[in-house]
Amino acid sequence: MSSVTQKSRAPRPYSIILLEFLGSMNLAITLLVAIAIASIIGTVLKQNELYNNYIIKFGQYWFEIFRDMGLYDVYSAGWFLALLGFLLVSTSVCVYRNGPNMLRDMRHFRMNVMAKSLRLFHHHAEWQATLPLETTRENAVAVFESAGYRVRIKEQDDRTVIAAMKGGANRLGYLFTHIAIIVICIGALIDSNPVLNLGIQNGDVKILPHSVPPSKAGAESKLDVNNVAFRGTVRIPEKGAANIIFINKRDGYLIQELPFRIELEDFRIEHYATGQPKSFESDLVVYDDTLKEPLRKTIRVNEPLIHRGLAIYQASFEDGGTKLKLKLWPMNDPSLQALNLKATVFESITIESDQERFALEMTDFRKFNINPVQDGSEEEKLKNFGPNYTFKVRDASGAAKEYENYMSPIEFDGRHYFLSGVRSSQAEGFQYLYIPADKDFSLARFMLFRAKLHDRITHELVARETSKDLAASSNNTDERFINSMKLTIISLLEMYADGGLEAIGEHLKKNVPEDKRQQVANTYFRILKEAMGTLYVKVLESEGLNLDDGVSESDVKFFDDAFEAMSKLPQYGSPFYLQLKDFTHIQASGLQVTRSPAKDIVYLGCIMLIIGLFMMFYVIHRRYWLLLAPGDSGLSLVFAGMANRNIMDFDKDYKELESGMQAVLQAQSR
Repeated sequence: MSSVTQKSRAPRPYSIILLEFLGSMNLAITLLVAIAIASIIGTVLKQNELYNNYIIKFGQYWFEIFRDMGLYDVYSAGWFLALLGFLLVSTSVCVYRNGPNMLRDMRHFRMNVMAKSLRLFHHHAEWQATLPLETTRENAVAVFESAGYRVRIKEQDDRTVIAAMKGGANRLGYLFTHIAIIVICIGALIDSNPVLNLGIQNGDVKILPHSVPPSKAGAESKLDVNNVAFRGTVRIPEKGAANIIFINKRDGYLIQELPFRIELEDFRIEHYATGQPKSFESDLVVYDDTLKEPLRKTIRVNEPLIHRGLAIYQASFEDGGTKLKLKLWPMNDPSLQALNLKATVFESITIESDQERFALEMTDFRKFNINPVQDGSEEEKLKNFGPNYTFKVRDASGAAKEYENYMSPIEFDGRHYFLSGVRSSQAEGFQYLYIPADKDFSLARFMLFRAKLHDRITHELVARETSKDLAASSNNTDERFINSMKLTIISLLEMYADGGLEAIGEHLKKNVPEDKRQQVANTYFRILKEAMGTLYVKVLESEGLNLDDGVSESDVKFFDDAFEAMSKLPQYGSPFYLQLKDFTHIQASGLQVTRSPAKDIVYLGCIMLIIGLFMMFYVIHRRYWLLLAPGDSGLSLVFAGMANRNIMDFDKDYKELESGMQAVLQAQSR
């Protein structure tokens, strides 16, 4: 028995294995899918927002997970840049390995074909011709050239091969698409500014917390005017100017210095009839030492000003420090002495009383507020609620509540109310207090009603009248019953004035057995409502109304609304109500300033990608061969063709060429 020893194959070099892995289709597709998923996340999830906004949206648990994954700044995250770099290397290796072969294939006509191999093609035909070889060859070449094919002829001892080819640019499509990916990756890496991200990681560049004003920023938080690439924003009020922008990063920001100063000369906004913004534009003036005269231009959305490689976009608009004239109504003072104030949005003023000290922080002003309302049908319509303003009331301990007040009373179901929203944090929605407006659309009646509720002398008068009315209605004129009822009414009014219905509820929990609590609560509420009605009558009398015929229906509805509003005042939490009397509106333009040196590179890559895809899908690489060899009765012809895609179109093309060959060659079928 003999044995055969086969020589073992030599191990492949690791460099070859690595190149094959980097240039593999599987790796490229995996990287492209990963980048596509990351891009979707970066598009759906708004990037570079304040961290507090993400906490509100996702909660603390998911906020921390998404933060650690770098999803709040996807395009600058290390893992995303690594994916781009990996894709760049992979595609470059693919082009390096396959590009030369594709270029050769575009020019190579494959002349060394045999009749046996041509007969194996799906599209092939055979004929016998009696014409001379030279005539047959010339006729065949004419058929190919008339169809737009390039032709090559190879003469051999026993046969002649005519090769025709069209659509070789299809191979360029593959090269263009791959090179386009390389170009786009290079542009994306440049614009992502990896040097800045590396500086942040190393601590050379320090991100400023949002609580630190720009005036206190150190040099390590300011970026030089020669920074390679950036995208930042700045808010400029009318007649204001800026030579820096702010780049949001993680939980803070960086300051980017500009090589020129931007001034907002004027800001204009156009509204629809409903009050919704229709369009807005800014008149900008750029002061630059390199210019003989300042550069002036009006920018609009998608119509930026481009100067020295920087693009200035109209991004948004907001308040620019509107001047407000306010009236401060004390909510716990029987004197009804209101205080006139002047304030400016984004500024803070201090308010002092006998017991407490508050900081009033004006945070925003909006001239138009479009909200959905019910018009009596099931459909919602949009309505302009008019100007409103937001502010925070911060006590001595630093705790604050945020308020949103509307300037004018708003109509609901035929009645008008002053709206004031309150919330303890931005994670909450506003809970609104509806204060009824009187017949003059003012707060005067409600505030008078509220002041009398806090007047202890008025309590005595109301308690005396109400106790007598209740005694008469119950047919109990006993003096001790009347005095007891009077003391109960005074106690209820005091508790209601200080703590609302909740204070009365707490009193019941402490002093009334649980099995009798509901019954007593119902009695207390009826007595309180009666006492408040008596108090309300005194308010109407002080206005000079004639009540001989009783209280009108509109005044009764006002009482119901006022009673409900006063019941919610303890939760409202403010010792005063702030009413806007007048304002001088100052607007600000939100500008986005970008430097994107690789923008043209990315555009070039996109153009190459479009051209490459067009070539790949719409340019078909077609090849034909006609082999002529001496036969028994003249010439033997074998005709065959192939295409790399779109077989249905190629079928039609093949049949046309086959018919053309038969016609000009005058072939005789066997």
